[in-house]
Amino acid sequence: MSGVNGAYLDNASATPVRKQVLDAMLPYFREHFANPSNVYDIGSKMKQVVEEQRGKVAHLLNAKSEEIIFTSSGAEANNMAIKGVTFARQKKGNHLIVSSIEHHSVLNSARFLERLDYEVTFLPVDEYGRIDPARLSKAIRPETILVSIMHANNEIGTIQPIPELAAICKESGIIFHTDGVASVGNTRVDVAELGVDLLSLSGPALGAPKGIGALYFRKGTRLMPLIHGGIQENGRRAGTENIPGIVGLGKAAEIVSQELPETQNHCRKLRDRLVAGILGRVEKVTYTGHPQRRLPGHASFCFEAIEGEALVFMLAQAGIYTNTGSACASKALKTSPVLGAIGIRADLAQGSTVFTLNSHTTEEEIDYVLDKLPPMVDRLRALSPIWGKEIPEYQEDVCT
Repeated sequence: MSGVNGAYLDNASATPVRKQVLDAMLPYFREHFANPSNVYDIGSKMKQVVEEQRGKVAHLLNAKSEEIIFTSSGAEANNMAIKGVTFARQKKGNHLIVSSIEHHSVLNSARFLERLDYEVTFLPVDEYGRIDPARLSKAIRPETILVSIMHANNEIGTIQPIPELAAICKESGIIFHTDGVASVGNTRVDVAELGVDLLSLSGPALGAPKGIGALYFRKGTRLMPLIHGGIQENGRRAGTENIPGIVGLGKAAEIVSQELPETQNHCRKLRDRLVAGILGRVEKVTYTGHPQRRLPGHASFCFEAIEGEALVFMLAQAGIYTNTGSACASKALKTSPVLGAIGIRADLAQGSTVFTLNSHTTEEEIDYVLDKLPPMVDRLRALSPIWGKEIPEYQEDVCT
């Protein structure tokens, strides 16, 4: 979408498949369809194709090919990391640490393990959504076996001090996992520099199709498989490989490796234009997340005295597509766990709106948003029974 007829600014939710990626995938639906596990020549060729794509994903992360496992999604990769490591290390301890603002695939995996008598510490964050390394150090116990803290938050854009956090865990012999779904493809991710043992990623964030993801696991990390069957993925994930999806992910990783510096600069420039415009034209609005240490194409706000979903619907009528963190379940307007964790008032959190840009976002689209959004906020506030009134301090139960 381009020009002044609309703007798609919900790239953290879904992205179009890149044309080069689709072109690379198409032959693997009909022409090159053999099973990689077959020993004859066309099967062996498919196996080679899979390994070539594994190398491209590894290159994007500065990892080794044998350290990449293909999955169906970022959520599966998170489940594989949390449960796979925990089950493999159950004789070493029963304590896990995760941050309080993780994706549900991490939080719900941790809660599942609690039902199996594992103990989980949910670390609080500061007002920007960052984990204090000293707080992590204090939370570690002799029986701690895994720590999972996301690289960047999809709702508020904040990037965590992962190298410091991972180093603390390494000193104590604890496995460290980071959810990189929001960051890989949007900012530089080097697993050697981060010092992590495991990292999850999702294909759609790179311009690959839905239904493909990957897990990086440092060589030597024990990982119990969740899907049992054949010996695919070196015995760590059974099931016939999704060849078109894997090819798509490999091609997307190759493109991102080449374009990332330019993409980051482009997105950062337009994000700053959007943020300055909204803060300069709309009163009573809170910019959420860390002001500097955040994803380059991410801007999130809480508008006082309106419902975020109402604003999202109104923007959509003008061809502007965004998202909201105000509701974490369908038809359930409750405080977002992330916004609650960073201390945003429950009533203010209801006005959450999230804008996520990509390399195709234009200045014209940003200016179109800045032209349309302020009068929409004014219109919703005119209908609000609380606009202009003093709001008492209170806090609703957050979504669980």
